[in-house]
Amino acid sequence: MNGIVIIDKPAGWTSQDVTARLRRVFGTRRIGHGGTLDPMATGVLPVFVGRATRGVEFFEHAEKTYETELLLGVATDTEDTTGTVLFRREVSVTQEQLDGTLERFRGEIMQIPPMYSALKVNGQKLCDLARKGRQVERQPRPVTVHELTLLSREGDTLHLRVRCSKGTYIRTLCADIGEALGCGGCMQALRRTQAGEYTIAEAVPLQQLLEA
Repeated sequence: MNGIVIIDKPAGWTSQDVTARLRRVFGTRRIGHGGTLDPMATGVLPVFVGRATRGVEFFEHAEKTYETELLLGVATDTEDTTGTVLFRREVSVTQEQLDGTLERFRGEIMQIPPMYSALKVNGQKLCDLARKGRQVERQPRPVTVHELTLLSREGDTLHLRVRCSKGTYIRTLCADIGEALGCGGCMQALRRTQAGEYTIAEAVPLQQLLEA
């Protein structure tokens, strides 16, 4: 088989888990994906099969769109709710404060990659170092947030839509927004709704594909 399959990745699977499983399904070693999703994340994961794998390097630069839940008042070591809680704080954020803070995170911003990520420093994955209790210096790097929209607010939870450039960590964006608001925050949920030209409407749930 040669082509691109748009998977709706379920929670609990890594992007590598998905490609490893589909490698057996399609009976080919030539398979790759278009953009890593955290295990807790769901949504659009383009999988390139056979000769189509040549397109992965070009697709990596595509914009991505996400819907995420930001939980205010809680900070963790992983910047999401799967991690160890570092502190909890009372949340007292007005709509005016929230609007002003979100505006600061639109456009080109500098972002420090999280320790719990697959990014490599001196040949070692940051997440492997983090699990050993080690911290290493990470240099801020520019990313672009093309859209940052507040979809709803329920108590201390903000539902946001983010359209961004390659290399943007939504967990870090959530944590940075929480810090800027003075109460801390972490990512509670994440769903990728679009990757490049591929949308969630085109995506096939992984289990449905496996059953077929």
